[in-house]
Order: sequence, then C-alpha cells, then structure tokens
Amino acid sequence: MKFSKMFIPTTKEAPKDASLASHQYLIRGGFINQTGSGIYNYLPLGKIVLDKIRAIVKEEMDNAGANEVQFGFVTPLSFWEQSGRASTMGNELLKFTDRKNTAYVLSPTNEETAVDLVKNRITSYKNLPLNLYQIYTKFRDEARPRFGLMRGREFLMKDAYSFHASKEDLVREFNLMEETYKRVFNRLGLDYRIVEADSGAIGGSGSKEFMVLADSGEDTIVVCPSCEYGANIEAATRSAKVQDKKETLNLEKVHTPNLKTIDEVSSFLNIDSYYTIKAVIKKAQFEDKNELIVYFIRGCDTLEETKATSAVGALELFDASEADIKESGLHAGFCGIKDLPANIRVLVDNELKNDNNIVCGANEEDYHFINVDLTSMDLEFADLNAVQEGDSCISCNSSLVYTKGIEVGHIFQLGNKYSTAMDAKFLDENGKSQAFEMGCYGIGVSRLIAAVVEQNHDEKGSIWTKETAPFMVDIIVSNAKKENEITAGLEIYETLKKAGIEVIIDDRVKERFGFKMGDFELIGFPYAIVVGKKLQDGLVEIIDRKTLEKTEVKLENILESISSLINN
Repeated sequence: MKFSKMFIPTTKEAPKDASLASHQYLIRGGFINQTGSGIYNYLPLGKIVLDKIRAIVKEEMDNAGANEVQFGFVTPLSFWEQSGRASTMGNELLKFTDRKNTAYVLSPTNEETAVDLVKNRITSYKNLPLNLYQIYTKFRDEARPRFGLMRGREFLMKDAYSFHASKEDLVREFNLMEETYKRVFNRLGLDYRIVEADSGAIGGSGSKEFMVLADSGEDTIVVCPSCEYGANIEAATRSAKVQDKKETLNLEKVHTPNLKTIDEVSSFLNIDSYYTIKAVIKKAQFEDKNELIVYFIRGCDTLEETKATSAVGALELFDASEADIKESGLHAGFCGIKDLPANIRVLVDNELKNDNNIVCGANEEDYHFINVDLTSMDLEFADLNAVQEGDSCISCNSSLVYTKGIEVGHIFQLGNKYSTAMDAKFLDENGKSQAFEMGCYGIGVSRLIAAVVEQNHDEKGSIWTKETAPFMVDIIVSNAKKENEITAGLEIYETLKKAGIEVIIDDRVKERFGFKMGDFELIGFPYAIVVGKKLQDGLVEIIDRKTLEKTEVKLENILESISSLINN
C-alpha cells in the first residue's frame, strides 16, 4: 500500500476528553474517529487492526471446535422477559418499539438468542455438546462512556455459548475455552493474568476474567507474586485472619461519648481495630422494592460492594441516608450486631463466624458493647471483605499485591439458569427431559485494540505488536521528489511485498522527512526503512519503533535484515 493512496488523517491534537494513551493515539494516528457518545468509526488503519485481531480469535475458536454463527443485532424483548433480565440489566439495555409496537432491544449479549436458537432443535444428548459463537456488534447504553474504545457503547465482541448434557462436560468446555483464550492473547503479544471474577448480570456459578496488565486499567486485581493466584478485587479471597480463641468474657456496655469511628473507639478502649466490628448501612435496590441492610465486617477491613450486592441478590447498593437510618431505628456510629431492630436484615463477614470478645456498637447513642460472643448468635454469613495488599494468599500464604488490569475476556459457567427460564430441554440417555447446562465466553475484540496500545506505547505514539500492526514495515522515502530515492524505495517495496511482508511506502511528495518520521512514530509500525542521503553509498537505515535504534544496512541485504528482525 502507498501512503499517498491511503486515508490516514493523522493529527497533532488529541480530543480534550482523551485521558488514556490509547484514546489519544488511536484518534491522532487516524485509526478511529468519534461520531457520537461512545460510538466510533474505524478508518482504514483501524479496520486492518480490527480484522487482524478478529482473524486470530476466529482461528482459535474454530480450532477449538466451535461453530461460527451470526445472531441478529436486534433481539425481541420477549426473549429477555423470559430469562428475567429485561429488568435486571437496567438502563444499559436499550429498548425500542417498531411501527407495530413490538418491543425489541439492541443486543448487549446473546444468551437468550442462543437458547432460543438451540431450543427444540437440539432434542437429544446425542447431539451434545455444542458451542456456537459469533464476532459481531454489541450495544450497551453506558451511563458514562469514556476512554475511547475502552468503554464505548457500541463495540465488537466475540461471544460464544456452549450447551452440555452434564455439569462435568460444561467444566471440560470451560477449561478448553480458558486454554483457547490463552492462545489468543499469547498470539497477540499481550502480558495478561487470568483471575477469578464476579459473574455479575450474566450469572452462573463460576467465572474467570482475562486481564491485560496496564497502569491505566479500570479494574483492580489482586495477584500473588509467588504463585498463579489472581482475582478481581470484586471476587478476591484471602487466607483468613483468625484470632486465638479465648474464654468468653462477660458482656459489658461501655459509655463511649461521641466516639463514632473505629479508630476513636479502638483508641479509647486501647485495643487493635481487629477486635472490633464495623457496621456498614446500605440501601439495597431490588426489582420490586428497596430494603435497608446492615453489613458487619471486622473493624480493620473494608466492605467490598460487589460481594455485598451479590450476597443479598440486589441490583445495586446505595449509601443509606441519615433519614433512612433514623427511620429504621438505627444509630449511625453506634450500630451493633446485638439488639438490632427485628425488621433489619443483617449479613456478617465469614471471617467473624467464630469470634468472641468483640467490640461493637450497642445500638444506643454514645454506647458500645465489649466482649460480644458471635458464636452464640444466629447470624447470616457471607464473604464481604475487600482483600488488601499484604493479606495472605489463599493458595500459598505469600503476601498479595494490587495491580491494574483491562478486562479483555470473560468466561462463565452458567449452569441451567437460562435454559430453565426459557424451557430449553433435551432427552438424556435415560429418556428423561433435562435443561441444558450452559457456558458463555466473551472476548472484547474492539477493546483489544485499545488494550494493545495501553500496554505498548511511549510518549511519541503507539508501538504495535507484530501480530496486530496494520503494516509491519513503513518505507520512508526522505525526499520523494528525488528520482533515485523514490525508485529505490519502490524497489524495496516490491521486494518486500513479493516476500509476503506487509509493507506501506510513504511516497508523499509534499511532506517533509520530519513529518513522515513523526507519522511513523505516532502510528507505531514495528519497523521503518529510511531511504535518504546514505543511498548514494548503497545504504538504507532500519529503525526499530520499540527501541528507536537505527541500523545501517546495505541495499542488497535489506530483505534478509528485515526478515530476520520480523522473525526474531
């Protein structure tokens, strides 16, 4: 391809709202342009990269035995009503009606469509397992689309749905998809971690996320430097902090005037906050009601809100207002686990299950209890704490650390949640009707474009990995008005093309060498071949975009030299 014939509108200016490198460089490098909030066009360079990533994903999914299909972008709302997600997906689900007043949605994911497709078409265990996938447009009406392709409303996604006769076979496919995803991300040249994750609105009993490590990542992930353990902060667990069991002392009520915080109470009683209980009062939003919930965690811990939301099956949690708290008969700052109003739902962190001699509020202004024995109380327990840096790894007891990640893939064991809701069944080997066991597996194909740049860039621009680069080599003709330079450049261009190397030649006559070099650095082709003043000595210059190192090469050795670099 010739630069002079290709639409590559590079610019020095980045959008005012572009805070991430990928957002800035993809716009400035002429890969994408924005047409609306969270909606982007792919220009020629962007489309090449998108197609390269898509091709890798497709090849690995095909090799894993999955079948490619294409569902409709528009889905009947009735499918979502059957599954129960028409309301639980919230405002991210964009609904509309046609001229006949039939309700539809723009698909953000396609579990319901996949079930409807298989329902009554796969009727026997003999036709299982089956894995159907598509690489197609999705739409989620994000409240705050931002960061360019990282969190857009319209995006390209690979979504796959598998159907099984047993839970054991679902686990086998889940593990196969994990290995398939590893091959995809390894081929793309990405540094990533596989982490335990919360299943969120998709549901199911088990899920894993694939996180590209980057300082700009939106997700905090907890990893162990000594083993392979990793989890999103929303799902991370730790080796429990267990106190030495002591003889339970007598319960006492202590006057604690105006001492509302854990630090104030701990200091006043001269104890470590480990031996206190913190009350976190939240308003939980359900489909048909709102309810006040009191969560109790250890005083030195923090409530993890996604865990807390999942534990009660709520759609969302909000901070309870002073009016909510007062109306419920609670006392902010003095709320405790003993003698709470009977109508208040209480959840307690698992790590407090066997504790005694604990300090908590007395549910009375200016008073706390000491020596509370949780072992004698009938309580509801759940995993509620947010794992902290320095906590012990659940696998090897080493100290855990935080890092940032960009979610680019997510795999789920759905079980029979959707097949049961939509009455999709088959006959097992005993002739008994059973609901399908299901898995689903997603890769953010368009998000991967941004993820590659976030992990591979410098202050000058993008640095594409070899598998994702729009072109492997950029031949820069220093002065295209000089016949010897343009002739030599074109000869190199044809030689590389014949060798199967993806190459573009910057043959622009009206642009100076410095401008062409700026475009090379901004766009991020892996290598440049500069045809310039050294041509009279039979030399050209190879520039490695990653290191910006320059190497002089004899003209007759250019194919050998560039091939060696590409294949290294």
